[in-house]
Amino acid sequence: MRSAAMAMTLILAVSCAYGQASTDPATTPARGERNTISVTGESTLSLEPDMVTFTVGVQTMADTVNGAVSESNRRTEAVINALLAAGADRSEIQTRNFSVWPQMDYGNEGARRRTPSIVGYQVSNEIVVRKRDPAVAGRLLQAAIDAGANTGGGLQFIVSDPGEGDDEGLTRAYADARRKALLLAEAAGRRLGATLSITEGAITPPRPGVMAVEARMSADSSVPIESGRQQKAYMVSVVFALE
Repeated sequence: MRSAAMAMTLILAVSCAYGQASTDPATTPARGERNTISVTGESTLSLEPDMVTFTVGVQTMADTVNGAVSESNRRTEAVINALLAAGADRSEIQTRNFSVWPQMDYGNEGARRRTPSIVGYQVSNEIVVRKRDPAVAGRLLQAAIDAGANTGGGLQFIVSDPGEGDDEGLTRAYADARRKALLLAEAAGRRLGATLSITEGAITPPRPGVMAVEARMSADSSVPIESGRQQKAYMVSVVFALE
């Protein structure tokens, strides 16, 4: 009788220990972890640029500072007037980076180094154009070149509104995430439930198209320009319930 009682006590002790182990939170997967699915959705929009920006400039040289500055002023004014005549507004034109620097002669006299001497002066002035009409970019560039611009660059076609397309792009990205979740849930023999959370990922802004203006300078009536279209990418991470 005593042996039977001891055996029963041992069975109860083992059963209690097993029951505690099976309900230990550290060894039991959380219910939410077994009944959710996390996916990432992506989308890309093709946007048409609505602004063009570029820089043209004038570089002049003369024996004296006044001579170089005077010639620079004359040619810069001619370029600005040509841009205005070609369709740019004064509010779309900005001058910047005016600079003057001496031209030095570092020549040697035999084996002895000669003291550097100033042999002239160079003046540079830049004109930045920002126009809300990419179609006229070629005409504006050619007008500036014909008027005396001899440097340039930084041609960019831009989508001016940073939020353009975001509503549609994010909606498409969520739809892509839901499509993936439905596919995976069906493959697992489950039903897709409610959306539990949505996290917006990084939005990749459109990259401006860049072209070197000096590579396009020609004697044509208009510099050949194509604005093209720009890609903007979206991403969202979504957690769905599984039923």
